[in-house]
Amino acid sequence: MQTVLITGAAGKIGRNVVEALGKENTYKLRLADINEDGLKAFQELGYDVIRCDVSNLEECQNVCEGIDVVIHLAGNPSPDASFYDALLDGHIKGTYNMFQASKENNVSKVIVASSAQTIEGYPLDYQVHESTPPRPKNMYGVCKCFVEAVACYYAYEEDVQSVAIRIGAYDDYQPDGPALSARDMSAYVSPQDFNDLLLKTLNTENLPPYTLLHAVSNNRFKRLNLDETKKQVGYDPQSDAFKQSGFLFFDHDR
Repeated sequence: MQTVLITGAAGKIGRNVVEALGKENTYKLRLADINEDGLKAFQELGYDVIRCDVSNLEECQNVCEGIDVVIHLAGNPSPDASFYDALLDGHIKGTYNMFQASKENNVSKVIVASSAQTIEGYPLDYQVHESTPPRPKNMYGVCKCFVEAVACYYAYEEDVQSVAIRIGAYDDYQPDGPALSARDMSAYVSPQDFNDLLLKTLNTENLPPYTLLHAVSNNRFKRLNLDETKKQVGYDPQSDAFKQSGFLFFDHDR
């Protein structure tokens, strides 16, 4: 049974990932977050929990002891976050620290959260492939480009198998909830599809040293192309934000 560390476990994505992996009964989970209150519920359920500030290298080294796989989700999720107040510690220092700690503890695979914000500078009608050069539109996107670059460096220069997942507009869509914009529908990824992608990534062997994957659902219009992601890990998304939103499409030839 592999021991999997999830950082940012108390966040929105982290909580859903813990629930999904916990149901599998094939992984021993260690849950880390800077938010101790957010970890209490997991501790009451019997999980191995530990407070970890990812901007602190020593804390990252400690939390990675005895870990086989790291799922690094920690960091401020807002595209509008301030660089010095939120992004520098969480995304720049935190990413380096987690990869360095993983290397020192012989972690076999690191899966790190990137973002569709890395390519948000492209026109909205342009579909981005994994090979498309990054074009961030904000400093959050710039920091996620750094995340991808660090993952690639540690993969090829430090022998840490690395997977960066560009996460789209992650949302547990509710029909009676706020309407999604056309942009968010094209980049939408449901928690169910993201969990499926993550599980397939965990279980896929013989990946290249560095792999870049796209995490959007099977939306009628997709901001991120999924061909390579499907090929690499067998991703098979089921959700479609346009259908869930009740959009009607007409055959203009009729």
